[in-house]
Amino acid sequence: MDAAFGMALLLTTLAGLSTGIGSLIGIAFRPGPRFMATSLGFAAGIMILVSFAELLPAGLEELGFLPAYAAFFGGMLLMFLLDVSVPHLYLAEAPQEGRRAALWRTSVLLMLGIGIHNFPEGMATFAATLKETDLGIAMAVAIAVHNIPEGIAVSAPVFAATGSRKRAFLFSLLSGVAEPVGALIAGLVLLPFLTPAALAAMLAVVAGLMVFISLDELVPAANAYGHEHTTILAAMGGMAIMAASLWLLG
Repeated sequence: MDAAFGMALLLTTLAGLSTGIGSLIGIAFRPGPRFMATSLGFAAGIMILVSFAELLPAGLEELGFLPAYAAFFGGMLLMFLLDVSVPHLYLAEAPQEGRRAALWRTSVLLMLGIGIHNFPEGMATFAATLKETDLGIAMAVAIAVHNIPEGIAVSAPVFAATGSRKRAFLFSLLSGVAEPVGALIAGLVLLPFLTPAALAAMLAVVAGLMVFISLDELVPAANAYGHEHTTILAAMGGMAIMAASLWLLG
């Protein structure tokens, strides 16, 4: 279990810090709308497929139909309550232009909002890795992919507001640190209680969290960039690639 704990924490950290890659892109040049729509749609497809093809079935196998789906919808409800109780901006709501003060406020809210969403994603990767290393790797890849455009979304307004590449990079990186923090808390608090049934329930809850994040934030954000059918095509591509990778991993 110690080796699995270390692997789970490592994968979560790498996935979380991928916001730094997005930050470097954001402060180097302004990515086009098609890039952002494709990246976010691709990530949503990966996360939805992993949730329904791997995480929820693991809960169904161990817990049965009603308990597994109760955990799944409980995860969605938990994410909804978190969304409505903590003020933040979605990626789709971030203004493209504005005065520096407005951009600075947007930057802070985006960092907090993305950090809030990244916290349960850290728990997701942690739980998936404890279940199976290959599944944890797939989860980490999915999260890393959608963290890149999120890193862009945080760093670009910070850079525009302050002119500081260092501060833009730091803000973006901090939004991703929430993921290993979420994994660490999950491990320290939940690890002693992670029986097979408890782990299966956690995976079903995480599936609900991931589906909610994909449908409530990633897809609307991708659509906000305005390229017709780009989001759905990217999501289909993400699903296909993730399905192929899960098949190859056995």
